[in-house]
Amino acid sequence: MNKKKKIRLAVDVLFVLLLIAVDQATKYFAVINLMNQKPWVIWEGVFELHYLENRGAAFGMLQGQKVFFVLIAVIILAVIVYVLVKAPYQKMYTKLHITLVFIASGAIGNLIDRMRYDYVVDFLYFSLINFPIFNVADIYVTLSSIYLVILLLFVYKESDLEFLTFRTKKFRDIK
Repeated sequence: MNKKKKIRLAVDVLFVLLLIAVDQATKYFAVINLMNQKPWVIWEGVFELHYLENRGAAFGMLQGQKVFFVLIAVIILAVIVYVLVKAPYQKMYTKLHITLVFIASGAIGNLIDRMRYDYVVDFLYFSLINFPIFNVADIYVTLSSIYLVILLLFVYKESDLEFLTFRTKKFRDIK
């Protein structure tokens, strides 16, 4: 691994730590200021801060499945680390790095909550559309996952992602 790639990975790690800190700080704010309180109405009928202890996934699915969520998070993080390490040091992969850093940060942010409290602290609520209550880590994961799909469908070609294959040169030559 060359020096520039090591620097890029170090920047990825620092960015992950910064994003996790933002997520955890906002959740700390929610616990201190919103727990056992009436919701803070930011925009009447549109948006409010509403404390919720979410023991499930999005939309309240799979309540109480902590082991499952931890296992999924660890698998996702392992895949992300693999891709970040294997990705060539080229400008074209910067978007991929940033996207995966956001997904990893969100996964780790919610994983911290699950390990620490057995639930995830949610507090952002769009009452206008009665959208499920969510948090900053959820924003990281959701928006970045959508962007990752866009990158994979419309930006990167299959040949751009060959670095992800497990095949060795010998197997490629056999074809």
